[in-house]
Amino acid sequence: MEQAKKNKISLKDFDPEMQKQIKKELQKREKRRKRLTVFCSLAAVCCIGYFGFYYYMTYRTENYRNDLAERKENSIYTTTVTPSTPGVTVNKTTENIEIPDILKEYQSLYNSNKSLVGWIKIEDTKIDYPVMQTVNNDYYLTHDFDQNYDKNGSIFLDTDCSLIPRSTNLIVYGHHMKSGRMFGELDKYSQEEFWAKHPSFTFDTIYEKGTYLVMYVFRSHIYKEDEIAFKYYQFIDVNSETEFNSNMNEMAAMSLYDTGVTAQYGDQILTLSTCDSSQDAGRFVVVAKKLY
Repeated sequence: MEQAKKNKISLKDFDPEMQKQIKKELQKREKRRKRLTVFCSLAAVCCIGYFGFYYYMTYRTENYRNDLAERKENSIYTTTVTPSTPGVTVNKTTENIEIPDILKEYQSLYNSNKSLVGWIKIEDTKIDYPVMQTVNNDYYLTHDFDQNYDKNGSIFLDTDCSLIPRSTNLIVYGHHMKSGRMFGELDKYSQEEFWAKHPSFTFDTIYEKGTYLVMYVFRSHIYKEDEIAFKYYQFIDVNSETEFNSNMNEMAAMSLYDTGVTAQYGDQILTLSTCDSSQDAGRFVVVAKKLY
């Protein structure tokens, strides 16, 4: 113990000039320590703020989705259906076609936002949303049903698709959110086991209910305009049975597994598309045909 005390060095053991240098160095270290403490504190506050905001947005989005579902259900009991006006044209057609009445459960929501075209639901996922459509494919990437800015966006139908008369293939898009919102859980269909338990899902238009059988599940990407390749996102209408079958064969060849479900010319096709991070400009795609 005595030896340890003798070996202990004190500032007084150094000459005045060295003491000044040591003090200066200690002051520098103390300043660095304080700056580091402040930086770490700010970083911690930012992280807490970010995660707080993230969970708040997730909570808000979940509540908003539930609110829309409740508005749809309540509409069945509270809304008086106003018949559609004969001779009205919708979407991309110029034909004079009588429009059917809007289903009662969608009347109230439609009156709130006439961009509503349907509702999609897949069991055992968070996918239970209204489907929108407007004059471009950009607006609902960043807006919710009530047209507020929302980074989750909305589920929406390709602007080139038509409900009446119905396009051969309706293409529906949604963000692949890490929270699982929108189409964040669509890639559950990458597992054949999930498909085996959920071979069908529902997609109602505002005019009729629909149950769809999954046919193909595949990964693709957005091609350059001059690339020669099968571009599933351009398959909306066909002019012949040969063209229809060609599209079906292309998708069947890309499918991750064989569902045993096929389609015939004249069947109503529905394609669900979301982003896929496994490749540049990647897309994850589920294709189904209407059962009834």
